[in-house]
Amino acid sequence: MVQDPVASMGFAARRRGPSWTAPFTALAGMIATVVALAVGAVLAVFTALAVALFALCAGVLVFFAGFALRARRQTGGRNRRADDPADDVIEARKVGDTWVTYGWERTGR
Repeated sequence: MVQDPVASMGFAARRRGPSWTAPFTALAGMIATVVALAVGAVLAVFTALAVALFALCAGVLVFFAGFALRARRQTGGRNRRADDPADDVIEARKVGDTWVTYGWERTGR
């Protein structure tokens, strides 16, 4: 007679008879399951907190970017260099320890 190799697989094949360690093994398995579930729950909470923190930082960044864009829109987005009075200087020479400019005229006099 040929023995079926699949017949010896499964949980029933491991129990060859009554054993005095079976209750301790089952208890250890339950404790390991509870510990694994607790660790998984704690890691899930930390992951949720990290995602919430990233979302909060991104929201603050978008909030301040909106302020910056609004301020730029209200000023007209002009080039600051074009409004610089130093661009109106035609000529500058160093006389002694100071610089003397020629051709500079204040606007709005």
